[in-house]
Amino acid sequence: MTDPLSFREYQTLASATDKTDNADLLSNPVPLLGLAGEVGSLLTEYKKFLRDGTKYRPFQDQVAEEIGDVLWYLATIARKAGLDLEDIANENLAKLHERWPASSQPELLGPRFYDEGFDASEQLPRDLRVEFRQVVDQGATKLEMSIDGERQGNLLTDNAHYDDGYRFHDVFHLTNAIMLGWSPVSRKLLGCKRKSIPQLDEVEDGARAAITEEAISAVVFGVAKDYSFFDDLHAVDFDLLRTVKTMTRPFEVRDRTYREWEETILAGYEVWREMARAGGGVLVGDANKRSVHFEPLTA
Repeated sequence: MTDPLSFREYQTLASATDKTDNADLLSNPVPLLGLAGEVGSLLTEYKKFLRDGTKYRPFQDQVAEEIGDVLWYLATIARKAGLDLEDIANENLAKLHERWPASSQPELLGPRFYDEGFDASEQLPRDLRVEFRQVVDQGATKLEMSIDGERQGNLLTDNAHYDDGYRFHDVFHLTNAIMLGWSPVSRKLLGCKRKSIPQLDEVEDGARAAITEEAISAVVFGVAKDYSFFDDLHAVDFDLLRTVKTMTRPFEVRDRTYREWEETILAGYEVWREMARAGGGVLVGDANKRSVHFEPLTA
């Protein structure tokens, strides 16, 4: 039995069999073309298995050989790009563990609350009940948000040519505040910006951060339309999560994981769907439990 082989060792040994010359990928794309060809060969083996079933006896051996060829091309491409296959594998696993942690209740990478230690007037609420009611204003139906009977912010419409329910989008900001401990939009709305530290107020709670959060809301909403607003889904497209993480890179929320964002988006849309169907309701949030849910209006 041979000793275990690391990706780094395999990449070094595979390089000795590279006959394509030492040119980089821009000068010589042969390894990229070779990878495409080997993936095609792998799919051909699967096609034969689908067609012939267990009668196609070489299936497992052939698949192993094709995977080996794919691995060779991957190692060669990585080397020609100046990359280490073992580093790539480790980084990929780290990303996967962040997206799908082994525990259903993973430890937060960053602080639970970004405003811990601040005066209560500068903290996002740990418990929250916000009523969303539709009212008629100047002949138009608009949305009013209130806490303990006091209106919060302006009356809202969809700002669209048709009814798409976007007037309820503050549900997403409030869900961010409860589940991520981050929402510059909610801080302004609820009057809890961290003004005692001017630079923090300007950078983390200021216009750029709020515009970014509004942009995230709009981008996710645009994608959500194509997925029935995430109804009965338990995952969010990874490219969307990566976009959100990229957009929030300059801010304190940068340490929230893909999985935390995914949970927050899905939870927010669960409340939003109920809110839109009922034409209003109550968002109830518990920041310590990282949970939000919908309750119908009582009167």
